[in-house]
Amino acid sequence: MEPAFFWVFAVVAVTASLLVIAQRNPMYSVLLLIVSFAALSGLYVLLEAPFVAVIQIIIYAGAIMVLFLFVVMLLNVPTEEPHTPDRRVLAGGPGPRRFGAVLSALLAVELWWAVTSLAPTSFDPATPAPTVRDIGIRLFREYSFAFEATSVLILVALVGAIIIARKEARS
Repeated sequence: MEPAFFWVFAVVAVTASLLVIAQRNPMYSVLLLIVSFAALSGLYVLLEAPFVAVIQIIIYAGAIMVLFLFVVMLLNVPTEEPHTPDRRVLAGGPGPRRFGAVLSALLAVELWWAVTSLAPTSFDPATPAPTVRDIGIRLFREYSFAFEATSVLILVALVGAIIIARKEARS
């Protein structure tokens, strides 16, 4: 039964992720992104990682997607504006193509380095898995600065969205 659930969650996650970028209405994109996050959470449950699954729902589908939804509603963007392609932009030219090639090569080198620097790990069933308490203590002792920096970043983005979307009083 588990493989069936895996395939259901995988198909839902991939389909919802593809539909996020295919939508013209930003509100539908945000809602489909929440569906994609929920499917990823289901995959984490199948991997027997309930803590990560709950964090996925609480943080991403809960907090960050509500923030995205708030910004989309605040900016009042009903649909994506139709884009008339410019032939000069489509042609690109040597400059943007070289820049894209350099970025692609840089990404390939980074992926190669990440894969080759992975240390082989052995799974020892006798070693107990860390508890939620252990994870929480480690997160708030070792990574508290990252949490605080992220909260400041989200706050600045929210203030920026409010400033951009506010209506100027006309006299």
